[in-house]
Amino acid sequence: MLPTLAAFPAAASVDRTSALHAYARGRLADSDGAPVKALRNYRDALASDPARIEVARRAYLQGIISGDMALAMRSAKLLDSSGVLPRDGTLLFLCDAMARRDWDEARQAADRMAGEGNFGFLARIVRSWIAVGEGKVAPPEIDPGDRYASLARRYIDEHVALQALGRGEMAEAEPAINRALALRTVDLAELRLTFAAQLAGRGAKAQALALLPQGQAAYARARADVARGRKGGAASRALTPAQGFGRLLARLAADISSDESTRMLGIRLARIASFANPGRADNALALAQLLTEAGYADHAATEARKVASDGWFGSLGRAALVDALAASGDMDGALTLARALASAEGADTDRLVRLGQLQAQAKDFNGAAEAFRSAEQRYPADVVPWTLLLFQGSALEQAGRWDEARVVLERAAKRAPEEPVVLNYLGYAQVERRQNVAAALELLKKANSLKPEDASITDSLGWAQFVTGDVESAVPVLERAAQGAPTDATINEHLGDALWAAGRRYEARYAWRAASVFAEGEAAVRLNGKVKEGMKPEYAAP
Repeated sequence: MLPTLAAFPAAASVDRTSALHAYARGRLADSDGAPVKALRNYRDALASDPARIEVARRAYLQGIISGDMALAMRSAKLLDSSGVLPRDGTLLFLCDAMARRDWDEARQAADRMAGEGNFGFLARIVRSWIAVGEGKVAPPEIDPGDRYASLARRYIDEHVALQALGRGEMAEAEPAINRALALRTVDLAELRLTFAAQLAGRGAKAQALALLPQGQAAYARARADVARGRKGGAASRALTPAQGFGRLLARLAADISSDESTRMLGIRLARIASFANPGRADNALALAQLLTEAGYADHAATEARKVASDGWFGSLGRAALVDALAASGDMDGALTLARALASAEGADTDRLVRLGQLQAQAKDFNGAAEAFRSAEQRYPADVVPWTLLLFQGSALEQAGRWDEARVVLERAAKRAPEEPVVLNYLGYAQVERRQNVAAALELLKKANSLKPEDASITDSLGWAQFVTGDVESAVPVLERAAQGAPTDATINEHLGDALWAAGRRYEARYAWRAASVFAEGEAAVRLNGKVKEGMKPEYAAP
């Protein structure tokens, strides 16, 4: 909420009144999703009243998120002087020192980072890059006695490899490259492209090609260039210490952002990384993904567009832009770009799946089903992922093609007999249509036993029991589902119908009223009818 006027001194100067107004406008712009306006007002507020901690704190966060390093640095210094600088502020100071090639100041910041603890496990890698800046060779090493050694081990090989490549020492670089790639459970196309560019830049053509899988669109441009003896542009040049530090932060940012509770910290780290590593595709890609996931789609699109579409990383940049456009509400733009990516030679299944997801989101369920089917055809029949079959079956069902959907969903259930989401979808879809209800009920019982805490699955089971006439069993199951999802309109309507059938009519109307608060369209009309007139055949839930 906005601060009250009482929170500011009564004898405020003209400047402080101006700061208050600018700060308030910034908060409102923040809440309205207008980041450019928010940034401008926070900048004005800080200029008018630099001593106010809350203004400095907001200006720091907005400066980091929006990419205004000058504002972030100014705010960070103010916060530091008051002893309230966030721990990532030390990384910002370190970034600034490394960008200015002030190695003494960089070492002091690295020592402070180590002392503060939060990011101390990165210290040995950071100090190794500072040594590179000083013209020394001091590859990062793991201290086995460090309790955070396992964390550092996740990142160290990438930097051993990059520094060795910078010195032209292939014998040291190649095993480190292999270790760095092996540590990643998800293959990072960006990491492969970066290493390949570095190798190509040093004439190691065969080694570069070995890192770039054939027949995949993400690597097609890079493979073609390497085969012709071309290098990877800026990505082939030896990294500066600041760029190495930027890559380190970007990788850490991506790792910690899988947890929603640390996602905003991940964005701050990725933005600091972009200050250290400006203009590089690797950092823009990481930042675009994180900004999209956190709801800053406009900023994400800006970052994704920084990746040259005709370069080695262009395919990855366009994929990131698809996600940013979709998140920003530009579904037409996202679909146009997604179709182009999915139709490219060597397009992988991920691109087809993403196209299908976007088409389903746009209610083009026939198009989505076709995209998922095309993706399925890329797999041998006996290894098609059950998730892909579920996507396809769901799209077909929502397109009104139930007979086809049922066949695909049954294949998914056969492939994943212990996956509750598959069993639930197949079981509930049949209950909705009053088909094979007894068999569907067994599927739902199994799904519920596998995942009893899932309110939607619990609801499916209770509704199936109600449809089969077992009202006594259905009511407590549906009550449990409603407790788990009190704002779900479908679950509350199902509970109301069962309560009415059980003779608990006051409670039924209460459940219907609860459902009507969140219902839309035909469901809202149906629920209002039930509340006023009670249950009638025409008001039965589907």
